[in-house]
Amino acid sequence: MAIDPSTSRAERYAQGRALRTRCPRSSHATWQPRGESFDALKLIEQSNAGRIPGLVAVRYHRMSQSPFAFFRGCAVVQARDLATTPVIGVVLQLCGDCHILNFGGFATPERNLIFDINDFDETFPGPWEWDLKRLTASVVLAARDRGFPKAVARDAALGAVASYREKMDAYAQLSTLDVWYVRISFADLADFFKRNAETLGGPLPTAERYARDRTSETVFPKLARVENGRPTIVDDPPLIYHFHEHIEEAEALIREFFKRYRRSLASDRKRLFDRYVLQDIAIKVVGVGSVGTRCMVALFTSDSTDPLFLQAKEARRSALESPDARKSRFAHQGERVVSGQRLMQAASDIFLGWAEIPTASDYYVRQLRDMKTSVHIERFRASTLIDYATVCGWALARAHAKAGDAATIAGYIGGGDRFDRAIAKYAAAYADQVERDFEEFQAAIRAGRISVDVSDRPLDFLP
Repeated sequence: MAIDPSTSRAERYAQGRALRTRCPRSSHATWQPRGESFDALKLIEQSNAGRIPGLVAVRYHRMSQSPFAFFRGCAVVQARDLATTPVIGVVLQLCGDCHILNFGGFATPERNLIFDINDFDETFPGPWEWDLKRLTASVVLAARDRGFPKAVARDAALGAVASYREKMDAYAQLSTLDVWYVRISFADLADFFKRNAETLGGPLPTAERYARDRTSETVFPKLARVENGRPTIVDDPPLIYHFHEHIEEAEALIREFFKRYRRSLASDRKRLFDRYVLQDIAIKVVGVGSVGTRCMVALFTSDSTDPLFLQAKEARRSALESPDARKSRFAHQGERVVSGQRLMQAASDIFLGWAEIPTASDYYVRQLRDMKTSVHIERFRASTLIDYATVCGWALARAHAKAGDAATIAGYIGGGDRFDRAIAKYAAAYADQVERDFEEFQAAIRAGRISVDVSDRPLDFLP
């Protein structure tokens, strides 16, 4: 939604408040179980089109671990479901796959650590409610995965929405530039987590030290070695491996790929990139929902010794895009990801860019590890999950306020907890739906419709 700069914040706040008549806040609590004609498994199978065939079973194997893992692996299912839910008509740039594990810490270009959304594969314009509903559903599923009581799942979902509401109202009071400059620093997290330090992989000081050790220089001994004077990436199958077929053709394509990638960078970043020489390329298996999509790790060096690892990840059509209504304005899916990430994040990787392999796939590029850190939910206590969900709601509000109109959203949500309770109720009901879908998924595995056999398979990279 384009903001009319001639309208005041007070006017937009009033417009948001007026939208409650058309779409009552309580209406968001509703989730109607689908009809029998809806086939979630068929959607998941269709989403395998174009993936590396030998890795599809790896994707299914990871999704089969729990309803929470299943949910993370099939954003396309909830995307179709969300299209049937109430919205007020305010559209902004979405994360598109806004679950609790797609947040984390990373470095700004100034080398400061911040907390933010860190995955934008599915970014796409859409109703702001969709990100919030996916986040809260993931919170409930995470609580169930940990075996926490229903009250904990409810309080964590409520905490996420309440934080979103309160921060959105605060951002609505700021100037346009002030909203653009807002960042959630590790110092901000330390203030918040006085009661609970068990987040981002451990107590915050430990997590910060861990993050600062995750750079190209420090991970080089783990990911690479020098052979005959040339740095090479170490194979770690099936997660990291080199091209086994059409090697010369593949390497020629990749070198041309990075020439194209360079064109997507700003002029100063081009100068920086030009100081590096490509040394080696390998294929990397990533994520849960991303398994089977093409991903490369490239090792560059400068001055013969300074390493730089870049990751080129295939960018497919967003799960939020639909053939009949929602079309991307970007012909290049990598550019779609980069544009959405730059718009929503408080700060982005200096090497963030895009390119394509002609007649094959679009990609976006970023540093493989740049002081990145994430949570270990399996270590969370109940109170930690509640607090962490609250921080994720905060980060989502910041991203939405930057990408959209905080005043209209704040006006609609209001100051009470009516909206909070409605979204939390939806989250619990939708988590029930995910568990039903997961049972069907497990039944399909038992029936042989879906294979989770991860034994050695051909892993051709090129289509």
